[in-house]
Amino acid sequence: MKQKRVLGVVLGVAVCVGFLASILFSGMAHAQAVRLKVATYFPAPASQSTLLEEFCRELERRTGGQVKVDFFAGGSLFAPVGTFDAVSRGVGDIGYSHVYYTTGRMPVMEAIGLPLGYPSAWVSGQVMNDFYKQVRPKEFDAVKVLWMNTSPPSAIATSKKPIRRLEDLRGLTIRAPGVAGDVIKALGGTPAPTPMPEVYDAISKGVLDGEASNFETLRTFRFAEVVKYTISVWQITNPFPFYLIMNKDSYAKLPADIKPIFDGLVGEYKEQYIAMWNAVDFVGRDFGVEKGVEFSELSTEEAARWRAAVDPVIEAYVKKMVGAGFTEAEVRGWIKFIRDRIDFWTKKQIALRISSAAGPPELRPRR
Repeated sequence: MKQKRVLGVVLGVAVCVGFLASILFSGMAHAQAVRLKVATYFPAPASQSTLLEEFCRELERRTGGQVKVDFFAGGSLFAPVGTFDAVSRGVGDIGYSHVYYTTGRMPVMEAIGLPLGYPSAWVSGQVMNDFYKQVRPKEFDAVKVLWMNTSPPSAIATSKKPIRRLEDLRGLTIRAPGVAGDVIKALGGTPAPTPMPEVYDAISKGVLDGEASNFETLRTFRFAEVVKYTISVWQITNPFPFYLIMNKDSYAKLPADIKPIFDGLVGEYKEQYIAMWNAVDFVGRDFGVEKGVEFSELSTEEAARWRAAVDPVIEAYVKKMVGAGFTEAEVRGWIKFIRDRIDFWTKKQIALRISSAAGPPELRPRR
């Protein structure tokens, strides 16, 4: 009888130890269960990469290490053209790229890249997020959108010949993919959809005469080392629409107590990312000045000519989307919504006194 009692005690203790161990190891498994791969094609030193990596490290900190993040910059995990597919298939969990690397695949969001004259990256970034929430295009259904933003106001940088008037673009091959390419073509130039990491060499070797982007790239991709002239054309800004997306299964697998932390952090860094894209234009311009790049702007009269020249790009987009099955009223409604939000956020930026490197005088730094 005594042996039976001892055996019962031993078995009871074993069961308790086993139960506690299962809880302990379950907790450890929970703590170690989430590991994310986050990737961007921007170079590691670029602000776009450092801020995204900061987001990753802050996610690790706020979750107490329950989420671990492997960060890949410079296209080291997958190329920018393959980002959307790689993330949707689970090759990576989170990826940053832009719409024109898959031209035609995200036609609704290409509306953001039309030459509608956004005055700053802060304004266009806010507008892009508003537009996505308003329209919810099916082209992003395969992934979870974390945030969106755009590049700063448009500028054209050239290596040998300065651009002053429309006629100066004739005969020049300018890096400009997607809608940006349509704009360059409408202005009289020849567009080339060269991937951004290859543009520096293409300009230095004379394969490209220049590139159409903004001041920011003068520093981020060091174009100021291979170009001599940059002209701001913010009056027809046709920004590059960027997105940060997440694999749907990866998001679904986040533990219930982690999701609110993750979602809150995404909201915070969306605003920081938009602000960063506005700020890096100053850095790019300063680097350009340091390298001896000559900066210029369109005169009022010339700006009017450029606006008229790119109007057909907007009309061509409307026609294309109608041909794709949307109604003309629907597409023109998108454009009206975008213009209205540009006006709203421009007034907001002026009220908040957020300065931009380009754009109208009201948004420039006060002297």
